[in-house]
Amino acid sequence: MTREASIQRNTKETEIKLKLTLDGNGYSDIITGVGFFDHMLDGFTRHGLFDLCIRVHGDLNVDDHHTIEDTGIVLGTAIKEAAGDKKGIRRFGNCILPMDEVLVLCAVDLSGRPYYSSDAVFSSERIGNMTAEMVKEFFYAVSCSAGMNLHFKVLTNGNSHHLAEAMFKSFAKALDQATSFDPRITDVLSTKGSL
Repeated sequence: MTREASIQRNTKETEIKLKLTLDGNGYSDIITGVGFFDHMLDGFTRHGLFDLCIRVHGDLNVDDHHTIEDTGIVLGTAIKEAAGDKKGIRRFGNCILPMDEVLVLCAVDLSGRPYYSSDAVFSSERIGNMTAEMVKEFFYAVSCSAGMNLHFKVLTNGNSHHLAEAMFKSFAKALDQATSFDPRITDVLSTKGSL
């Protein structure tokens, strides 16, 4: 069984088509109109070994906010749908990832309850053509739409590009771990019996 989801979301601000395969090999085909964001999503895809195709037409004449936030909403929805009933998966995932001078910890719980926490502080207002504060908005949208706990701790800060990249890649590794199967888990990993 292939765990995948295809989502389409159209508003007055954005038109988004996205296909996510959890059990992929790192293939990406991503066009959002924001070059640095495309680079981050490509890193997420490759390091999580997901397959991800995205097409976004957003109101970039305004700014990059709606494009990036709405992509987070759609990606979170796709993660939730692709994970299905979550039977047999590890549920929790974490990664401490170095990116040159930067060191970031990411922890994920596919609990069904959204919660986002991050202490990331960027030293620049923009990273390429992306507003740095949109990193937070993106991950907040993903966590809410996916119904996941998502935590970032910056253990060592540094260059804004490196910080954003470490966050996206550590999230990929943590999510890959959380969605992977463990043969010892025969139902959902919860004392409640459901997630």
